[in-house]
Amino acid sequence: MRTCYFFGVDNGWSESLAADFQRANELVGRALGASPRDWFAHSVKGGLLLRSQGRCEEAIPEYETALALNPNWLSSLNQLALCKIMTGSIENVIPLLEQAIRLSPRDPFTHLFYINMGIAHLLQSHTDEAILWFDKARSDQRGAGYGFPYSFLAAIYGLRGETEKAAGNLAEARRLYPDGRYSSIARRKAEGLYSLHGYWGVPKVAALFEATYFAGLRKTGMPDE
Repeated sequence: MRTCYFFGVDNGWSESLAADFQRANELVGRALGASPRDWFAHSVKGGLLLRSQGRCEEAIPEYETALALNPNWLSSLNQLALCKIMTGSIENVIPLLEQAIRLSPRDPFTHLFYINMGIAHLLQSHTDEAILWFDKARSDQRGAGYGFPYSFLAAIYGLRGETEKAAGNLAEARRLYPDGRYSSIARRKAEGLYSLHGYWGVPKVAALFEATYFAGLRKTGMPDE
């Protein structure tokens, strides 16, 4: 039940986000009160803090606890890597994701590992490496129809002045998501990274996204408004 409420909030399916978030939080708190070593409850709590509120600093110890109790739950490892990105510990991200890919090379969420790897490289201005990982993500059958890799590739090729590739990738992102999220910089910023509702990390990380991702999207011709 706690997971259903969490995914409803996380994916925007809920018609009463605040109420469902509160209910999910209560259920997780009850689960941890009854069983403090419930690794899944710690993982869901991390997700509530991270994905629904952007409270990455508080989510990190929840994911670390979940992993200590169950090292095989690689979703926690991937989400921990995302938290490290958003809090500015980007140098720690790549080893975490390499570990996840090594432990589960056929994981159903491998494309998400690849995307986070690409983001970590992009924010460090390693555009060649970022392209390799975003290409892996968009080629992964399990991530078919996912527009994220295309939007990041559009930005990278925009930064590099490869206008045809930039335009093609942006067009594909828009085709996959015709809801307007890639219509303008303002709309993209409002969506947030991974639907984090306008959150792009601590100030220094938000500045890195501005200098790479958003600067590249502008070079593809995406308007600010």
